Amino acid sequence: MGIFRRLSDLLKSNVNDLIDRAEDPEKMVKQIIIDMQAELTKATQNYGKAKASERLAEKKYLEAQKISASWESKAKAALSQGNAELAKQALAKKVKADEDVASYKEMYESISDQTEAIGNQVEVLKSKLEEAKSRQAMLIARSQMADTQKSLAKSAGGFDGSSALEKFNRMEEKIERKEAEAAAFSEIAGVDNDLDDTFAQLESDAKVDAELARLMAEMNGGQTADAAPASEE
Repeated sequence: MGIFRRLSDLLKSNVNDLIDRAEDPEKMVKQIIIDMQAELTKATQNYGKAKASERLAEKKYLEAQKISASWESKAKAALSQGNAELAKQALAKKVKADEDVASYKEMYESISDQTEAIGNQVEVLKSKLEEAKSRQAMLIARSQMADTQKSLAKSAGGFDGSSALEKFNRMEEKIERKEAEAAAFSEIAGVDNDLDDTFAQLESDAKVDAELARLMAEMNGGQTADAAPASEE
């Protein structure tokens, strides 16, 4: 019955505790399923042997009953023929057969009880195995999710947020300086253009004035406006 003590220990074991102690919970869960399957196989084999012993004990018990009934029938036949001595001999055989009946009955009932107990244990193990299989995927998924969360937590813990923000601020300041420089250069370029336009306008006005003086001189008989006779006083 050692196998059933091991089976009982296995059924009583806390799967979650085993997972907590395991270096690789996924492998541990799969190994538990393998172990339970192996125990179920052994228990089923023992149950088959127990059933065979039960049938054999039942057969011996029924045969003993038939033998007892046969000697009783013979004793009745002898009495019906008036042969009491022969009837007594037949009844002596019946008494011995009845002892066998009692012995085989006790053996059969004992084996039957043990076989029933083994059968119940097999059914319990089947139920536990099916439960474990149905929980296997869930437990593995939970293990993988825990690993993912742990990895993310480690990544977040190793990230220096203040340092990253400081770098970001420096980049922003550098960009702002570039923008300011660009605006200043644009403003300077605008002033230079205005100055060039002013000088260009002055040059153009001078040319226009020169042309005006020339035309006026021509119209005054070759005298320039500055050389025109002064009015009488």
